[in-house]
Amino acid sequence: MAKKFRKVLVANRGEIAVRVTRTLHEMGIASVAIYSDADRAALHVRVADEAYNVGPAAASESYLRIDRVLDTAKKAGCDAVHPGYGFLSENPDFADACEAKGITFIGPPGSAMRQLGSKTAARKKMGDAGVPIVPGATCETTDEATAAAIKIGFPVMLKASAGGGGKGMRLVNDASEMASAWERARSEAKKFFGDDTVYIEKAIIKPRHVEIQVLGDRDGNTVHVFERDCSIQRRNQKVVEETPSPAASRDLVAKMGAIAVQGAKAVGYFSAGTFEFLLAPDGNFYFLEMNTRLQVEHPVTELVTGLDLVREMVLIAQGEKLGFVQEDLHSRGAAIECRIYAEDPASGFLPSPGKIENLVTPSGPGVRDDGGAYPGCTISSFYDPLISKLSVWAPDRERAVARMRRALGEYIVTGIRTNLAFHEKLFTHPDFIAGNYDTGFLERNTADLLGYPKVAAEQREAVAVAVAIAAARLERATGAQQAQTGQSGSQVSPWVQSQRLRGR
Repeated sequence: MAKKFRKVLVANRGEIAVRVTRTLHEMGIASVAIYSDADRAALHVRVADEAYNVGPAAASESYLRIDRVLDTAKKAGCDAVHPGYGFLSENPDFADACEAKGITFIGPPGSAMRQLGSKTAARKKMGDAGVPIVPGATCETTDEATAAAIKIGFPVMLKASAGGGGKGMRLVNDASEMASAWERARSEAKKFFGDDTVYIEKAIIKPRHVEIQVLGDRDGNTVHVFERDCSIQRRNQKVVEETPSPAASRDLVAKMGAIAVQGAKAVGYFSAGTFEFLLAPDGNFYFLEMNTRLQVEHPVTELVTGLDLVREMVLIAQGEKLGFVQEDLHSRGAAIECRIYAEDPASGFLPSPGKIENLVTPSGPGVRDDGGAYPGCTISSFYDPLISKLSVWAPDRERAVARMRRALGEYIVTGIRTNLAFHEKLFTHPDFIAGNYDTGFLERNTADLLGYPKVAAEQREAVAVAVAIAAARLERATGAQQAQTGQSGSQVSPWVQSQRLRGR
């Protein structure tokens, strides 16, 4: 008999805490927020039914404190905890501690996390399960790494075994680069993960980064929920994600999906999870890692399938079986997501924390904004500077790209710098529009994407009209704010302000 949750603690902050809370409310489940001293006035605190302080601003003293999070859950009378992504979401000790306290962890079992938490262990486990992996080796010394690289064939990639997010990674093109790259990779791995174990993989040239969403229940029923293309990356961090992948046929996706399901079953996995693959230009694909949590980019999957992945996670955690089989799932249309960050592209994408003065988010047909900010709130320097995830859906990719351009043009943020202009330029780049890109696309096109976009003569009038509309919109927003605060006589024109907020 499935147990129905009455109250769930959301062990996270920002937009993902808001997003999880919304689904809980739709399911008739009370939500409990936690917050640090820096997040006392955050949006996720405002939308929850209850909220509790768990410590100072530093995540290590608040959101990462298992004892404080669970003490709060017990104090609030929670049945379960949803970890969101980041923080404790992939910590098997947290999953086990929840269960030990009689609180259900809305996610996979700690045993599955442990098998997949180390990239070297995950490679072996997936290889044994028949999942294709990139040729590689685990080495102890520079000499061993050099010998392995010669055997595998340069170029190779060094990766931190306990790592993620692009930390502890180095591309090595020949033997002369190995010694310095080896030491830098180990040093960075030790700094960020407390473990300097580094392994070596054959570097796949110009790959796509394609991932497969999986869902499984406690009875072993597992399905894949199609793919997401995450190849638009900056320093190995995803920036734009879309589905379907412009580079993968339906037959290839079905094959990748079947392999992902096979891998999930091999470790007794249930809940939501994602298998990440490198897709080579020749059509071969290789296991990269598995993320044992909800992904940042999950909205695009929800838009093309109609599923609520958070709801499915809650139902699975309650002990319910999946309400569908693989043949019931269908992907319809195309969806794209842009990550809107408080950062300054002109300064090497350095974070741009501070107070948001005006915030106008886009709307209209096929537009979804998963945000964690509001006018007057502060983007803290203590955490990831993500403002929101802007997603669109359309019947096909061409119209989805056009819809995203329109939505980006409606997005207004003042008071801080953002990467909105960067996204706008990306969505006018001919190769991106054609779906012709790989994981090195942003690095190769940095000059174009940080400069002014090339506008064909026949498009200049339309661009001028768009600029005028944006300036007028900003003028209205500024005027409204001045009316509320009693200020008047702005000395900066709307056009100048619009360029500042775009980061130009």
